[in-house]
Amino acid sequence: MPKVLISDKMDPKAAQIFRERGVEVDEITGKTPDELAAIIGDYDGLAIRSSTKVTKAILDAATNLKVVGRAGIGVDNVDIPYASAKGVVVMNTPFGNSITTAEHAIALMFALARDLPEADKSTQAGKWEKNRFMGVEMTSKTLGLIGAGNIGSIVADRAHGLRMKVIAFDPFLSPERAVELGVEKVDLDDLLARADFITLHTPLTDQTRNILSRDNLLRTKKGVRIVNCARGGLIDEAALKELLDSGHIAGAALDVFVTEPATESPLFGTPNFISTPHLGASTNEAQVNVAIQVAEQMADYLVSGGVTNALNVPSLSAEEAPRLKPYMALAEKLGSLVGQLTTGAIGRISIHSEGAAAELNQKPIVAAVLAGFLRTQTDTVNMVNAPLLAKERGMEVSEVRTQGESDYHTLLRVSVRTDAGERSVAGTLFGDEAPRLVELFGIKVEADLAGHMLYVVNEDAPGFIGRLGTLLGTEGVNIGTFHLGRRSTGGEAVLLLSVDDPVTPELIAKVRGLAGVKTVMGLSF
Repeated sequence: MPKVLISDKMDPKAAQIFRERGVEVDEITGKTPDELAAIIGDYDGLAIRSSTKVTKAILDAATNLKVVGRAGIGVDNVDIPYASAKGVVVMNTPFGNSITTAEHAIALMFALARDLPEADKSTQAGKWEKNRFMGVEMTSKTLGLIGAGNIGSIVADRAHGLRMKVIAFDPFLSPERAVELGVEKVDLDDLLARADFITLHTPLTDQTRNILSRDNLLRTKKGVRIVNCARGGLIDEAALKELLDSGHIAGAALDVFVTEPATESPLFGTPNFISTPHLGASTNEAQVNVAIQVAEQMADYLVSGGVTNALNVPSLSAEEAPRLKPYMALAEKLGSLVGQLTTGAIGRISIHSEGAAAELNQKPIVAAVLAGFLRTQTDTVNMVNAPLLAKERGMEVSEVRTQGESDYHTLLRVSVRTDAGERSVAGTLFGDEAPRLVELFGIKVEADLAGHMLYVVNEDAPGFIGRLGTLLGTEGVNIGTFHLGRRSTGGEAVLLLSVDDPVTPELIAKVRGLAGVKTVMGLSF
């Protein structure tokens, strides 16, 4: 039974869902990094919020870990590149707190427009400064969205309800999607010059870091009001203070900071500045939603292989996983076979799907081929880190699909280009579930791919099979299945024999000594 650790405080429904799905779960929160490292080796999954830091040291100690699930959007506390290298899936829940975060951004816009925090403080101090707090209407103002993804699109929808005009800067926003959202797609300079309010809804990446730099803040429309409920580091905080003090920026509200917890900041005490302690996802509904979603996603992966909202591996729904499972098994075995039989530097590996296989999600199939292939070179590879390892080794990976009728209802061909030329193997599914080899380096064969096998290439001549059988009998090797193929009469023949025990170097040497043998190898699946 898979075992999961919940290391941060989470709604109890998360643990309940794990248990209902057949996953053992422990809730152990508040551990130091050293304490977490001491126990993490017992778990297949780690469910976290923002407190737990999944560092290289934690991942090195997590010898059984298969998946990290972040209940929330941001994964700054997870070393994703190293998790990928270790073969650990990293998931988040990008939609569970979207509405909550969007509503918080709208709330901060209202607070800035009407100076609500200062008005509240003044009134509760016994003052009645009605003429001091002169706000602005949001109706007919231009809202500039930096980022029009899930949360940004919700903000746009709410802003339309306020009769605001919405413009958006997002390199990934298509013209069709902009029309659907009712926003005008603009470049960043145009947005800065036109927006009365600016809200940020983008992740923190090398491209977005400091996107509101000092230079860009100076390009904003005088009197602009800025809200950031996304990630700290998107705004130059020192420049923001300078322009608030000068009056160029009329107001700013930050829910996120470069350094958190933000117990001190030069912005604190600045006029027309509002701050909240990263409350974007802090509603009862959001906390329940992200806890439920992360538990469902992790359980799906650990129990059925479904992958949802993963940041370092292709998505694979729980419904899709059972259908793809036999194809992925075939893909991995073909990758393993070609990896065991191929020597020399690999320049390219290509995966060609025909028939039923061509209609499926190809990314998991490609990852399975690479995992099988690379497993002959390292014992730490799986479907998560196989594409990364292939890239590191300079392997070119390509995929081809051919839909429609062929000799088989489904066929998967794996080809590699080496210094010695092109080599390929092909397989199908027998009864839609049993992997079967049907072609080996251009020779038609029909063989199961399981257990231990002896691979022999020999001259097609009378008496060879008898000599080989006699030798194996003398050596006490029991043959399970026997598969033979040849290019032409008297030409080159291929033998694949399944045997009960691993093929030893001593046996390989004796088979190589038989007349007519060109190649002999032991295989294992």
